[in-house]
Amino acid sequence: MTEFGNKWFDLNIELYKKVYLIRKAEEKIRVHYHENDMKTPMHMSVGEEAIAAGVCHALGEQGQIFGSYRSHAIYLAKTGETDKFFAEMYGKKTGLAKGKGGSMHLSAPENGFLGTSAIVAGTIPIAVGTAFSNKQNKNNKMAAVFFGDGAIDEGVFWESLNFACLMNIPVLFVCEDNGFAVHYPPSVRHGYNSICDIVAKFNCNVFSSETTDVEIVYELTCNAIEVSKNTQRPAFLYLKYYRYLEHVGVNEDFDCGYRSKEEFMKWQKVDPVD
Repeated sequence: MTEFGNKWFDLNIELYKKVYLIRKAEEKIRVHYHENDMKTPMHMSVGEEAIAAGVCHALGEQGQIFGSYRSHAIYLAKTGETDKFFAEMYGKKTGLAKGKGGSMHLSAPENGFLGTSAIVAGTIPIAVGTAFSNKQNKNNKMAAVFFGDGAIDEGVFWESLNFACLMNIPVLFVCEDNGFAVHYPPSVRHGYNSICDIVAKFNCNVFSSETTDVEIVYELTCNAIEVSKNTQRPAFLYLKYYRYLEHVGVNEDFDCGYRSKEEFMKWQKVDPVD
């Protein structure tokens, strides 16, 4: 195998390990959650593994990550750690926050995973502040913040985007759009058709994809990071995926009437782990 072939093979193995770890960890949560020993609400990541793994791998060890309440995938992709993660799910003192934070409040600063919050869009301005500090200190670190498309309905997203563009701050806004804010599609929330078209009007680099291929997400993110650093502008990654399970909980919810099983079957054909 050529040197390029070896690098390609090693990259794909590392990316696959990440998506596989995320899926298997959450499958175990689904198996044991009904035993009622995990006393925390669960916002599951099944279906978004490619985004978490691809973006986190592109950011590397020096990357700094913030997340929302649905952050199992990005935590596992960034740290590869499971013991403290599961201890936190079970409310044990050996957990990430000594069992007091639960599923929605994960952090591992030693790994560059700087925190998640149950407040919609709550970590976006903090990520921008971190990126501004990186710029002032000239340490070449890249900060990224993950959020759902419901977060763009919050004023703080637009304030943070505007400030990052105004001050020429390299920061990665990662919008993971699963098609709903809880149960509500964009058609009943947005007075516009394309978030990317609007963000592109700012001094911001915009990248988008609907792929479930982790390698494509990785390459797209590498490009976004390079362009952001070279232009000294923020980057907006708009990535589509399908949430396999209910908004909060470990079960399917196709009988609730707001989405169909047929739509799920289309996305399952391009499952990120398969």
